[in-house]
Amino acid sequence: MTRHGIPTASYKNFTVSDNAIAYLTENKDTRFVIKASGLAAGKGVILPLNLEEGITAVTQIMVEKIFGAEAGSEIVIEEFLEGEEVSVLAFCDGYKAISMPPAQDHKRVFDNDEGPNTGGMGAYAPAPVLTPALSAACLDIIQRSVRGLAAENLPYKGVLYTGFMLTKKGPYVLEYNCRFGDPETQVLLPLLKSDLLDIVIECAAGNLKESSVQWHDNVACTVVCAAPGYPGNYPKGLAIEGVSEANAVPGITVYHAGTTETDGKLVTNGGRVLSVTGTGATLKEAVAKAYVGVGSIRFDGIHYRKDIAKRYIYVFY
Repeated sequence: MTRHGIPTASYKNFTVSDNAIAYLTENKDTRFVIKASGLAAGKGVILPLNLEEGITAVTQIMVEKIFGAEAGSEIVIEEFLEGEEVSVLAFCDGYKAISMPPAQDHKRVFDNDEGPNTGGMGAYAPAPVLTPALSAACLDIIQRSVRGLAAENLPYKGVLYTGFMLTKKGPYVLEYNCRFGDPETQVLLPLLKSDLLDIVIECAAGNLKESSVQWHDNVACTVVCAAPGYPGNYPKGLAIEGVSEANAVPGITVYHAGTTETDGKLVTNGGRVLSVTGTGATLKEAVAKAYVGVGSIRFDGIHYRKDIAKRYIYVFY
């Protein structure tokens, strides 16, 4: 990213805890994000509010090894970025990138973005926060990313998921994923007018054409139905009812995530159990459809957020 001028948070890497603490102390009036460099089951990011919390985070990761010995052998201290997050996925053929509609998801488990982070409790697309100018800026960054990889003899073909923070200085890259995203995919693919297989073949062959990627003018919203206790411990084997009833409504599709069959009956088998997607001509209509579908789903302790996309439509459920 540094080599190819891709905007991201400024950062420093540390392998010695004392050096990391000294850096925090020297910059005590700056807010940072502290990350374990190794694998930490998606939990290795700490957002301290002050110097004291920052020192505690460094000590926990590097000395106490709360995320494991390997994950704590190196940390990254990054500039804290402020703004709204948006996900922009793109089809890539090794040199060219064609973006999908922007999507926003909801990470926190409870309404009003409260509670612990999850894999995603709902999403909607296209996200109104990404204006045409911001969309062009994001696509330019994605295109530079793909061409940068090609220039380093690492051509990337497939779906590139780029997470952006829309800062006052413009879009900054938070993360890349080499895949479709969940729950963004559940709102993006229903909007795709073209045949996905044709696009995939062109990506693999290195000749992706703009004309091959066409979208409906609709809007989509998905609401995740989670098991009680998620993202912590949760029960399995809870009987599920109402899926066929929800799927029978025009404009509603129920996607299975954590389900299985026992004795011929559908039961829960994961934390995020089902995603209910509604499509419509407007965001308000898509959200309303999704919640109609959710209203048909029944299992003990079902949990879902009631404020998906509420920041953009003033409808209370």
